Amino acid sequence: MLNIEKNYDFLKRFRQIHKPDRRTVFRAAGADEIMLDESWSIYCGSESSNEIKRAADDLQDYLFVSLGLSLRLTPKIQDKCIVFVNSNTKVKPGAYEIEVAADKIVVTGDDLKGVLRAGIALEDAMNLVEGPYLKIQKKRYEPLLKMRIIHSGCAIDDFPDWQLNAILHAGYTAIDVFVRDIDENAKHEYCNITELIERAESYGLDTILYNYMRCFIHPEDENADKVIDGIYGRLFRTYPKAAGISLVGESLEFPSKDERTTGKRFRESVVDGIPDNRPSPGWFPCYDYPLLLTKIVNSIHRVKPDANIVFSTYNWSYLGEKEREEFLAKCPKGLTVNIAYEMQKKKIIDGVKFSVMDYTASAAEPGEYFVSEAEAVRKNGLDIRVCSNTGGNSWDMGAAPYIPVPQLWLKRMRTLQKYAREYKAYYFYEGHHFGWWPNICNDLMKKLYYSPESAVDDEAFLKMLAVRDYGDAEVVKVWDLWSEALTHITTSNEDQYGPLRTGPSYPFVFQVNITRTLGAKEIPFPCSPKAMMGNGIIKTLYQSYEAAGQSPGIMRYPIDLKELATLLELWGRGLEMFEKVISRIKDSRKLENAERLFALGKYIFNSVRTVINIKKWYLTTLELKSCADPVKASALLDKLIEIAAVERENVIDTIPYVERDSRLGWEPSMEYVCDKWHLEWKLRQLDFALKEIEDYRRILLE
Repeated sequence: MLNIEKNYDFLKRFRQIHKPDRRTVFRAAGADEIMLDESWSIYCGSESSNEIKRAADDLQDYLFVSLGLSLRLTPKIQDKCIVFVNSNTKVKPGAYEIEVAADKIVVTGDDLKGVLRAGIALEDAMNLVEGPYLKIQKKRYEPLLKMRIIHSGCAIDDFPDWQLNAILHAGYTAIDVFVRDIDENAKHEYCNITELIERAESYGLDTILYNYMRCFIHPEDENADKVIDGIYGRLFRTYPKAAGISLVGESLEFPSKDERTTGKRFRESVVDGIPDNRPSPGWFPCYDYPLLLTKIVNSIHRVKPDANIVFSTYNWSYLGEKEREEFLAKCPKGLTVNIAYEMQKKKIIDGVKFSVMDYTASAAEPGEYFVSEAEAVRKNGLDIRVCSNTGGNSWDMGAAPYIPVPQLWLKRMRTLQKYAREYKAYYFYEGHHFGWWPNICNDLMKKLYYSPESAVDDEAFLKMLAVRDYGDAEVVKVWDLWSEALTHITTSNEDQYGPLRTGPSYPFVFQVNITRTLGAKEIPFPCSPKAMMGNGIIKTLYQSYEAAGQSPGIMRYPIDLKELATLLELWGRGLEMFEKVISRIKDSRKLENAERLFALGKYIFNSVRTVINIKKWYLTTLELKSCADPVKASALLDKLIEIAAVERENVIDTIPYVERDSRLGWEPSMEYVCDKWHLEWKLRQLDFALKEIEDYRRILLE
């Protein structure tokens, strides 16, 4: 049984890159392999670069901590020696060759990035067979992608050395850091970005600057070039080693002259208090947007010609092809277009339209927006960056470390191989500010996105991973049930910005407004004041957020409830099956892994129960608000009390699991939203809602 953790204890586990006691296999080497033992050494000469020394030190540490082998570092090459070589050919950045012979292992990178990744490939190979065994062979590996980008998993814009090392080991090749101004990060804090870029480089990682800087000027204004250069040119003069910049409409609004838009920032798009129902320029492909982007591209490329400049069309994914294609046809050729894989993916059930409103793992196939946008981008000779979320997380469960549905992730990864090979989709943005966590997706991406790919088929590879981490191939059947289950999740804004974002801590607000002060019913969700987003991305007054492309909530919710019931049934079967697996596990490390996976499974299961309960609560409230019969209304109040009782038990059931794994209920930009404190807050909030219900009953029956 896992011990109770305090908040942020998960960081202690996260810091440990090489897990101890990974060796479970003790046998002689086979005919086609070698077995490392302490007669081997690792070459690290005085002339070795810092990166080669890092690779040698890292492998030495891995062998000692994970496999119990103490290999010395030697200043000269000898028999039974592991040698790291930088060929410095730069044929393919990040590519490497591994030659394993009976008396020597030579690891050669096309550059220093390749050297570092090759050393980790040796670790991965030994982890998979759970012992110091390597096949005798010579093989070259080339990455299919130019860049795999991720945010920090330990805190927004926080990249200590151990986090950079963890990111390298997970297979990513670049970090993303929010920039509000020179040396100012997303939280308006000082950040030595030059130093960060250099430290990341020492771990073989590029740095992408995620733009939060404002540029509210029209590109045709007389001083536009000077203003734009003073922002973006200055940025790359300050950080010449930054690999690129990521731009997105919501942080790049400008006073567009396109009459289809307000021409104002979205917060200012009102006239005498009346909202302008046209989109702001950050949410529409204005005819003058390409000119703004052209000036930004020119400003940056004058300073750094090879900077990767990315613009995301996410904000107008809801539009038809015509408007989006007109925009892309005018975009500067030096632009890479970021396209979200699943956004606006359509589904029709019993004639009712559902649409993916934000990131989800449930859509194995790409959305219509992605498919058409990729075609248009290719037609216009631009590169593609895929917002892939293949780091293993999404907004399905906003405060979960990852979504354990590898079969769904695999389908997405396989589909995207075509776009990597045929559509110049060379860049993957693998996780948004929900960060990342070590999980099976890291292994899958390494397998699928290096050429030549491993000959082991996907099903067999999943079984090998299940045995490696949990000691039982039966876990693959659990993942299979969970992957099928998640296809039934609801992907509406009200769920993803509500109960799915926080989990069972989500408040159940009694929406009948009993007040002497005429106050609103929305309540602020308690978040740390230092959180980047905090409760700004949590909506506590549950209601339907309507949008083009989906049917109204009142039509969707009855079907949602049926779908969620199916999800719950399948997920529950997976939990039952997994409990039997856990009872068979003897290895203490694998047992701990399994108990954490079970806790995650329960957290997700209980989060779905909260979604079901809040939908029932909301529908009952709607009926109550239009009920003029005191007797019928009183019966509806009784129904709300019953729903609250079910939810109370669900909240109480969740507490032990968030106590056992402090990563559950935490997300980098919101910080803790579903720890024990928040769940107990939810219980107090339910008590308050029940008191309001009884107050309203008295009003009804007076």
